[in-house]
Amino acid sequence: MTRFLERHLGKFWLAIVFAFLYLPLVFMIVFSFNSTRQDARFTGFSLRWYEALLSDTRIIEGFWTSLKVATTVGVLSAILAVFAAYVLVRYRSFFGRSLFSAMVSAPLVMPEVIIGMSLLLLFVGSQNFFGAPSRGLLTIIVGHTLLGMAYAVVVIQSRLQSMNRSIEEAAMDLGAKPYQVFFLITLPNISQAILAAFLLSFTLSFDDVVIAEFLSGPGVNTLPQVIFGFARRGINPTIYAAATLLIFAVTVIVVSYAMWVAHAARKHAREVAAAERQELKSLT
Repeated sequence: MTRFLERHLGKFWLAIVFAFLYLPLVFMIVFSFNSTRQDARFTGFSLRWYEALLSDTRIIEGFWTSLKVATTVGVLSAILAVFAAYVLVRYRSFFGRSLFSAMVSAPLVMPEVIIGMSLLLLFVGSQNFFGAPSRGLLTIIVGHTLLGMAYAVVVIQSRLQSMNRSIEEAAMDLGAKPYQVFFLITLPNISQAILAAFLLSFTLSFDDVVIAEFLSGPGVNTLPQVIFGFARRGINPTIYAAATLLIFAVTVIVVSYAMWVAHAARKHAREVAAAERQELKSLT
């Protein structure tokens, strides 16, 4: 019995964890095909909630708003994170470095309610004083970029720290300018980390409801806000259908990214092996 527990306890515990995490998603997907509004009993297979989804303008408009915001936030967060991470890794000592590092990392530990409230006060004061910006798409993008950049910096910073600097030094010894080294050597070597930072920031923005609630204006609602509004009035199975489609889309993106990373790793390994064989031939 003891040996059996030692062999299978870890697998059993892992199965419980996965069931806890993913069984609710399975039930939601199943009930998105339910023929009635029942959320406790499956009464029959139907696509009525997917048909209702196509005619629900609030969900469709919220989806496109979230997609525009998340894409913009992903790009801005990745770009800003590249420069912030590069400064923190490559320049170990400069005036205000500790303050800069703390300010970049602050959104990681600060509650989103505090971030949303402080940004709301900032934008309200700015609008009263300067007349702009009014709350809407722009303010949501700014708030989400503040949060997304903090996470993106962690991803890119870790890649820069593990990168072999001898490649950059060799390029400079051969006469390359600093900006050439950055664009031709550094960026290609951290491209996968930049893509991961973009996807992480995109997901955080697409999923966020707290900051968006503070910074959105009249007529501008993201998809999480629309879903949250439905939840307060009672669950609508149309939301199950929308969530199922999002899960499917995210799964496709994640699997595609994993396949691309694996393909790139195999290609790099083949190139390294070919270079080593060529070097051995030249030596012999």
